[in-house]
Amino acid sequence: MARMLLPAVAWGLVAVLAFALPDRAQGFVVHPYARLTHWLYAGMAGFLFLIALVSRYLPALRAKACYWAPWVTVLAVFTGLWELLTAKLGILPIPFFQPPSALLEVYLDDWPRLGASLLSSCRLLAAGFFCGALAGFVTGVAAGWMRSVGYWVHPVLRFIGPLPSTALLPMAFYFFPSGFSAGVFLIAMATWFPMTVLTWSGISSVDPAYYDVARTMGASEWFLICRVAVPAALPSVFVGLFMGLGASFAVLVAAEMMGVKSGLGWYLQWAQGWGAYNNMYAALIVMALLFSSLITLLFAIRDRVLTWQPGEVQW
Repeated sequence: MARMLLPAVAWGLVAVLAFALPDRAQGFVVHPYARLTHWLYAGMAGFLFLIALVSRYLPALRAKACYWAPWVTVLAVFTGLWELLTAKLGILPIPFFQPPSALLEVYLDDWPRLGASLLSSCRLLAAGFFCGALAGFVTGVAAGWMRSVGYWVHPVLRFIGPLPSTALLPMAFYFFPSGFSAGVFLIAMATWFPMTVLTWSGISSVDPAYYDVARTMGASEWFLICRVAVPAALPSVFVGLFMGLGASFAVLVAAEMMGVKSGLGWYLQWAQGWGAYNNMYAALIVMALLFSSLITLLFAIRDRVLTWQPGEVQW
C-alpha cells in the first residue's frame, strides 16, 4: 500500500510547492495558465490517491499501479524540479527553458495550428510508409523467390539502399512537383530498403521441406508463395516494418523542416525561428507520443498476426 501511495504523495508535494511559492517575474513573460497548472498537480495527486484506494479491491489494477508507481514518482520529482528551477527561482534562462504552464498554454491556445501540423504529418507519414512498405514487400518476395529478380535487385540494394534518404532531398524537391510528393518519395525510400532486405531474407530462409510437402499435395507455385513462403517469412517481414517505420520518422521530420510547408517538422522549424521554445517543446512531446503510439500499434498487429510466435520484445 505504501508503494502505491508514494506517487500520490509526490504529486501532492509538487502541488504544495506550486501553490506555496510565488512565481518569479522574468521580464515581460506572463503565463496565464500557471494557476490552472497548479490545480492539475493537485488533481493528479487526488487521482493517484483514488487509484491507490480502489486498487486494494482490484488485483489487476493493484499490479499495474505497483509496476508504474516508481515511474510516476520520478515524473513528479522531475516536474517539481522543473517548476522550481523555472517558474519559482528563475535559475534556468528564458526563453530556452519555460515552466510547465507554458506547455499548457501552447496546447490550449495554439491547438489549431499544432493539430493541423499533426494531421499533416500523419498524412505524409501514412502515404510514404504505405508506399515504401508495399514496394519493399513485393520486391523482397520477388527477389527471394526468383533468382533472376534477385540478380538485378541485389546490386541496387547494395548501392542505393545504404544511402540516407535525406541525402536525396535536393533531387527529390527538384524532380517532384510538390513538397508533399517529394516527402512521400523520401519516406518510401527509407522504408523500402529494410523492408526489402528483411522480406528477402525471410523468403530465402524458409525450410525447403515445407515446399516439398505442399507440392506432394498438388500445390501450385502461386499457392507456395502466398500460403507457404509469405506466412513463414512474416517474422522477418515485421522486423522490416519496424526498421522502416523507425527510419521513416527521421526522414519525415527532415523533409518537413526543409521543404514541406506544414507538419510537425515545419512547426518545430517555425517555433525555433520565432524563439518560441515552449511551442517547440510542446511539438516534441506530441511527436514522441505519435511515434510511440504507431510503434505500439505495429507491435499489437504483430502479436495478433503471429499468435503462434510469442514476442520476446515488449513495447
